[in-house]
Amino acid sequence: MKVLVTGASGYLGGHICHALTKEGHSVRALVRRSSVLDHLQQIEVEIVYGDVTELPSLLEACNGCDILIHSAALVHPWLPDPSNFFTVNVGGLKNVIEAVKQTPSIQKLIYTSSFFALGPTDGYIADERQIHAGKFYCTEYEKSKAMADEIARQAADEGLPVVLLYPGVIYGPGKMTAGNLVASLMLERFNGRLPGYVGYGNDKESFSHVEDVAYGHVAAMQKGVVGERYLLTGENASFADVFDLAANLTGTSRPSFHIPLWVLETYGWLSVFWARITGNLPLISYPTVYVLKHQWAYSCEKAKTELGYQPRTLREGLADVLSWLKNMDLIKY
Repeated sequence: MKVLVTGASGYLGGHICHALTKEGHSVRALVRRSSVLDHLQQIEVEIVYGDVTELPSLLEACNGCDILIHSAALVHPWLPDPSNFFTVNVGGLKNVIEAVKQTPSIQKLIYTSSFFALGPTDGYIADERQIHAGKFYCTEYEKSKAMADEIARQAADEGLPVVLLYPGVIYGPGKMTAGNLVASLMLERFNGRLPGYVGYGNDKESFSHVEDVAYGHVAAMQKGVVGERYLLTGENASFADVFDLAANLTGTSRPSFHIPLWVLETYGWLSVFWARITGNLPLISYPTVYVLKHQWAYSCEKAKTELGYQPRTLREGLADVLSWLKNMDLIKY
């Protein structure tokens, strides 16, 4: 099949392109002219230039394609101008939906959402039936994805051939972007810049290895039921668990103390203040800490049953990340 991938130059999008080509599909990668394409040069893909915020470029890119995988998104806990989240994550999806409506050859739209779009799960494990309550949002990113999720569900109700996917905290080898938080934290941890635990382990996130999520997209393309929602999540754990597991895997000492969230929140506010001056986005901002004050535990049983989704354990995935960072000479242990 001819598959158009938006966000192909991104962390997840690049892995999706690799997974598709390995499965024998023809890939058309929609990228911006400013995008870095190093990871796409290793595979045979057709590069087309455009932007999900520009409908004409989307319509041109869709021409002749059978499937559209919309993975393009602006992923970050904080940005100086939060309106960009809504321009890309909400406006971009609206354009994608319109492009699908105007392109008869498109048989299915695979939309990459996020478990953040479904909201926190304080004290329980949720599944695809959860809808964001909309009462509060930890980040503007979360709010934009919740708004986009409502638009995608409405489009499905109106008959658009869309399958909705919800990855968890995506991690693994690849680009060191804001979407690869685990690798960034390991980089800080093993270079001595983050000597303590992040919080006290009360948080709970569902961790998804990037390669598992990529192949989950391919499976959704082949087996996903139109109008259905699938969580591409994984093992539920806290970041304290991640730090303990990293110490166990590397034979190093565990952190000797916990950094309280109020300290991290203060640091996050200062980081944001400094970011406004320098223009460099912070690793930890105050919205990041708001996320850590909640739990985001989800079950992926539906995806396992219907898509054949097979997420690896956090131990296996984190070992992969640490080995990659070490081989890249980014950390030593």
